[in-house]
Formats: sequence, structure tokens, C-alpha cells
Amino acid sequence: MLKGSAWMTVGSIFSRILGALYIIPWRLIFGVSLFPIANSLYTQGYNIYSFVLIVAIAGIPSAIAKQVAHYNALNEYGIGVELYKKGLILAIITGIISAIVLWVSAPWLTNGDDNVIPIIHSLALAVLIIPSMSLTRGFFQGYEDMVPSAISQFVEQLARVIYMLISAFVILKVLHGDWVTAVAHSTFAACVGSIFGFIILGWYYWRRRDYYQELIANSNHKLEVPTRHLYGQLISQATPFIILGAGVTIFSLIDQFTFFNIMRFATDLSNGTLQVQYAIFAGNANKLTMIIVSLASSLAITVVPLLSEAFTKKNTMALKNHFSNSLILFEFVMVPAAFGMAAIAGPLNRTFYGTANMEFSSNILSFSSIQAIPIGLFVVISSVMQGVSQNKRAVKFFAYGTVAKLVTQFPLVYFFGSFGTLISTIIGFVVANVLMIVSLKHDFGIEKNKLEKNTTEILLYSLIMYFVALIAVYALNEFFGLFTNQLSSIMSLVVTVLAAIAGGFVYVYFVLKSRIADEVLGNRVAGLRNKLRIK
Repeated sequence: MLKGSAWMTVGSIFSRILGALYIIPWRLIFGVSLFPIANSLYTQGYNIYSFVLIVAIAGIPSAIAKQVAHYNALNEYGIGVELYKKGLILAIITGIISAIVLWVSAPWLTNGDDNVIPIIHSLALAVLIIPSMSLTRGFFQGYEDMVPSAISQFVEQLARVIYMLISAFVILKVLHGDWVTAVAHSTFAACVGSIFGFIILGWYYWRRRDYYQELIANSNHKLEVPTRHLYGQLISQATPFIILGAGVTIFSLIDQFTFFNIMRFATDLSNGTLQVQYAIFAGNANKLTMIIVSLASSLAITVVPLLSEAFTKKNTMALKNHFSNSLILFEFVMVPAAFGMAAIAGPLNRTFYGTANMEFSSNILSFSSIQAIPIGLFVVISSVMQGVSQNKRAVKFFAYGTVAKLVTQFPLVYFFGSFGTLISTIIGFVVANVLMIVSLKHDFGIEKNKLEKNTTEILLYSLIMYFVALIAVYALNEFFGLFTNQLSSIMSLVVTVLAAIAGGFVYVYFVLKSRIADEVLGNRVAGLRNKLRIK
């Protein structure tokens, strides 16, 4: 789990960091006046695209990973390869259909802003390619081989960022063109990135083709699964992955299509002001918090084939251990990451987005950082449930969480504005998470004492780290303010890095000192403890 998580975390984190860093030069290219509305337009288009893409992918990558791991555990590698080939045909078909639907339905998805139409059209092209690419990643993950997925993910994001920055610069600064066209090309970059990501995956498959053929030759060859049954398995396994994989996006779409109407009813704020507020909580904060949520995603992707293998072999002890360890590993990484981002939200927000709406933006980012914990936990727990074939139950629990989000959305947004959307999201995911954990605990058990002990320690050390980082932020701001503008992007970056190092060192010290790092990461961390001279 740790090996797979490490690769997926590296790929996912670097991709997310790239996906956040681009905003600095992108903001400078669009300028102070255009950036807020361009960012809002970009975010609205991407939310719709994300949902359609999840439907187009149809949960097939995770379903493929699960089923390939299942047949590999039975030493029937040939069926897993055949499953991939059949799934590839299905992915191509769903990609074509979804792209057409997205293109044609664009005028009805604008939320009253016709500028969204060319954005959706540009994103429809990416939907053609990404399902097949994602399915191929799922095939590799079924072999617990996370390297191709991690590297292709990074290359995909790198190509996307390069294209969107160059195209925006050329259109706005060289050709002095329309800002909507520049945003459309920035979103079309998703298609460019997917092409490069797919090429990397194809290269890995070509290199390992002899290895797969050898596994197939040495398989049991006792099972014969008809093509119709293979497709039936894919679709039945994929459907829950669609709903659960789209969970975060569904909540974002609820915000997108209710926030403006509720706020117009509750306030007299102009449409321009509402667009800026929406961009801040749905776009700006989301880009940064998704970096730490991607930590949870990495864990989720890794745990599915492991749980599927244990479930296939009816290894109840392994199921209990994998479930407990996935929760502890999630807490070990996610809780300090969220608390740390909350502590440095002020300078971090200024680094990426400047000083416009500074106090509001920083408070939203700080609150969103804590919101990332239940979101990340949902990603992990829903994947655990799918790994042990509790698909229908997981969907039912998510439905309860969605109802909780819908019921609380209006009153919370009415009274708390943008913060209300974040609070209702927390409530919705907490409801779903509690129901899922209780169900898994009932069916497979949990290492209660170990989990309670580790959770208490991780929470305590994360809180200490939070206050250390927060004090460091205030102290550094005061110090740099004596001889320079500490609110500039460069100085804010310096404050962010130094405060993060201070807080991070405190957390590392405590987890090494208490030996909780040994429990989570293994005995190899003893070497780090010796180097730091921690007894």
C-alpha cells in the first residue's frame, strides 16, 4: 500500500501543484481587471466538464483495476487482458457519445452566461480521449503498478499548463484578442494534455507487453468468461464508481446552480460581485485544497486492488488490516496537510491570487482547508467500500449525504453566504462518511484501539503544528513588514515556505519522537530519527 501510495501521491501531488502554480502567470497575463471574471468562467466550464467526464469514464478505470486484480489473484491473467481490450472499445464509444452530448447541450448549461458556451465546446474535445486514457491507467493499477499512472498524470498536466499559458499570452498580449477566446484555449489545453498522457501510457504498455504475455502463458486457463459477461461485469462494477467518483463534482455543481439564485434572493450584491465570490470559493480555494485532497485520492486508488484481492481470497484479517491502515495512513498525511494549509492560508492565498479581496479570500481558503478532510475521507472510504463489493450500499449512503447537502444549502447560504456552501458540503460528506464507516466496521471489523490511539496523537500533533505555523506567519509578516512590502507575491511566498517548514518540522519531530511514524511507515524511518538525533 505504501509503495503504491508513494507513486500515486508523487504523480497526483506534482500534477495538482502544477495545476495550482499555473494560476500565478495566468493571473498576470489576464491582468487585475480580467482575471476574476476569466477565473469564474473557467471554473464554471470545468465543473460541468468534470461531471460529464466522470460519466464518460463511467467508473471504468477503478472497475478495471478491481476486476483485473480479481482475476490476477485467481491466476487468470488472460481474462484481465481481455477485459482491458473489451473495456477500451467501451471507453471509445462512451467518449464519443459524451463529447457529442456535451457539445450539443452547451447552450442549456450556461447558468445565464453565454460566454460559457465556447468553454464547454473546447472541453468536449478532451472527453473524446480521456476515457481511453483513464481505462489504461486502471489496467496498470490492477497489477498494483502505479508508476505509469503517476508519470502519465504528471506529463498530462505539464503539457496542459504549457499550452494554456502560451495560448493565453499569444491571444491577449501578442494578438490583443478576446479574453473569452483566451479562456477557451486555456480549457482546450485539457485535450492537449490528455494526448501526451496517453502517449506515455502507450509507451509503458509496449515496453511490458512481453511480461504480460508470459503471465498469460503461465495462467491456470480454467476460467472462460464470455464477452457479454465481461461487458456486464464492467458496467455493473462501473456504475457505482460513476456516482461515487462524481461525488465531489456533484456537490460543486449543486453550489454552481444554487449559489447565484440564493444570493440574489438574500442580498443586493451585483452579478459581478457574485461572480468574484463564486470564483474565490469554487475556483481559487478549490485549486489549492484539491492538492491535499489528491493525497486521499492516491490512497483510494491504491487500496481498491488490495482490498479486492483480500476479498476474493476471503482473507478477513487482511480486510480488517487494510481498512484500518487506510484510515490511519489517510489521517497521518491528510490531517496535518489540511491544518497546515489553514495556518498559512493568508500568505499562500496572496502568493497565488494577489491582494484583491485579500481578507475574504484568505478566510475562505482557511475554511476550505478544513473542509478538505471530510472530502478526502469520502474519497478513501467510498473506494474501500467498492473494493469489498459494497457498491450499492456506498451509493445509498452518498445519496443520504447529498440530501443533507441539499436540505442545508439554502438556509446556510442565506445566512452565511459563500461560507454556507462550504458548511453544507462538510455536513453532506460527514453524513455519508459516518454511515460508510459504521457499515464497514460492522461487516469487517476495525482495529479500534490502534485507530483511536493513532487518531488522538495525529490530531494533537497537527494542532500543535497549526499554532506553530500560525505564529510563524504573524512573526514573519511583522519582521518583513519593517523593511519591505510583506503583502507582495514574492514576500508572501517566502513567508509561506518558512512557516510551512517551521510547522512541518514540528509535526515530523513529534511523529518520530512518539514512534507513530514507525507504525504507519515502517521501521525504515528510524534512520531519519537517528539523523535528526531524536530519541
